[in-house]
Amino acid sequence: MLNIVLFGPPGAGKGTQSQNLIDKYGLVHLSTGDILRGEIKAGTELGMEAKKLMDRGELVPDEVVIRMISHRIEEHKHGAGFIFDGFPRTQAQAKALDVLLELKGTEITCMLALAVPDQELIDRLLERGKTSGRADDQNQEIIGNRISVYNRDTAPVKEYYAAQGKLHDVDGLGSIEEITDRLAEAIEQATEA
Repeated sequence: MLNIVLFGPPGAGKGTQSQNLIDKYGLVHLSTGDILRGEIKAGTELGMEAKKLMDRGELVPDEVVIRMISHRIEEHKHGAGFIFDGFPRTQAQAKALDVLLELKGTEITCMLALAVPDQELIDRLLERGKTSGRADDQNQEIIGNRISVYNRDTAPVKEYYAAQGKLHDVDGLGSIEEITDRLAEAIEQATEA
């Protein structure tokens, strides 16, 4: 089973590239944001638990997110694998994901970390903001803060996978096709190891 954590700061191209990898490898996309919204919309017990917390402005605890991911993995346990998008965001989440996957008889194959200079991220997000309608993509100060928060809070997850020999930094500059090719090369290296 091919299990990929696609990683990178806001504007690195994760959305575009995850779709390319899903198409190329037949992976199931596990986006924690999509999963949360889906569980809430479906009115599941976990969804209602998450909604109560979100309505109070609180973060959904790791254990709730992990249970939601567990359900999705179970639904697709005979698939080719998963691409994790937006999760894990902390080392504690990465450890919890490892435990969950081990219980399911699989593991993370690799973390693909898209590397893009901060100014390029800002330029991309401002450009996306012209058509996305997202207010957080239209304000350079907010964009700068999002990148800072990523560097401070989320980037350390890379160290967790580096310690396991699963981190593959991938140059996120160039055409969409060039970046997809680089990601595919990194996947080939990871699966040969």
